[in-house]
This record gives sequence, structure tokens and C-alpha cells, in this order.
Amino acid sequence: MTIKVIGAGFGRTGTLSLKHALEMLGFGRCYHMMEAGPAGHFGLWEVAAQAENPDWHGIFADFGATVDWPAATFWRSLIGYYPNAKVILSVRDSAEAWFESTQKTIFSEQLVAMLPPEMKDMLWHTIWRLFDGKINDRDRCIEVYERHNAEVIAAIPDDKLLVYKPGDGWEPLCNFLGRPVPPEPYPRLNDSAAFLEGIGNMDRFNGGKH
Repeated sequence: MTIKVIGAGFGRTGTLSLKHALEMLGFGRCYHMMEAGPAGHFGLWEVAAQAENPDWHGIFADFGATVDWPAATFWRSLIGYYPNAKVILSVRDSAEAWFESTQKTIFSEQLVAMLPPEMKDMLWHTIWRLFDGKINDRDRCIEVYERHNAEVIAAIPDDKLLVYKPGDGWEPLCNFLGRPVPPEPYPRLNDSAAFLEGIGNMDRFNGGKH
């Protein structure tokens, strides 16, 4: 199996819903942060973050698409490795909305305090260092988010890139990927309220390790 769709959007841009949408469209399993722990990939991501030529096949051998962090950090390398893949840049309506969502969920002090050390190490190498560790600093986070999105848009040809917002639904996604619109509604998963309801269950992140 090879990666056919690369999600370049940061976490908290509708990536879990997009993961399920891509799987519904027949792209096979879609890699997301929630896969890293159960797959035992924390160490592999640390190595990838420090390698000149990461072993992408070793991480994505069983997957046909990827969205969310940690893969989104490495979008340039992934495009080089999977040159025929299409790229989806998931974004929020505003950088401010994205930042507020991160602070309630993935960058919240409550969640970070619950993470096992091996996951914190992986997150530092693949995500937190993008922000110089300042994951609660509004100005720094928004600067990095906006620069990242601008770099993706500048680098990817229009015919290979879809800028996609939560709420856009099936039509632009299916038109871009050349797939028929499914009869089922577009999935709506993991909004901030749902995330907070499940924050006590860390199995989804770390493969059952506390």
C-alpha cells in the first residue's frame, strides 16, 4: 500500500473527521495521531524527526492516507517520498479559532500533564518544537500556524492541493479526489466538547499505557 493522500493541516482542523471521510471514500486506513500509540510508533517518529531520510515506509506500510500530526509536520518530506499523492490542507475559519481549540484540547495543561514520558518525547520532536515549546503562547502559535499554511499553499500546485475547512462537506473533497459522494453524511467527530468528555481515557493516544 502507498500513501495517496497527505493531510498537511495541523491538529484541531477537523482531522479526525477527515480521517474517517477518507476511509469511507476507499483510501484504506488513514494515519492520525490516534494511531501512533497503539501502533508502537512513538520511537519511530522520534527517529524520523531527526533523520535525513526518514523511514516512511516503516510507518505507513499499512496505510493509504495520512492526516493530522505528527505526519503534517513532515509534509515536504512526505510529498518527496510519495510524489503522486494529493495534498489536503485542513484549516479552521480563523487562526484564532484554531488556537482556542488547541488550548481547550491537545495543548491544554490538563492533557499534557497526563501524557506518558515516551509520548511527550515524541510530541516535542514532532510538534512542540515547531512552537519552540511555547504551545500556550497565543502569538507564537498563531504565527506558526499561519506561516505553515502559507508555505503549503505556496509550495503545492493548485491541481494537487485542496484547502479544506470543517463544514465544507463531501462535495469539494470528492471532486478533488475523483470519488463519488457517499450517501452517508460527512462524519463529524472530535469537536472540543467530545474531546473533553474523553480526556480521561488516554488509551486513544498511548495504546493503553498511563
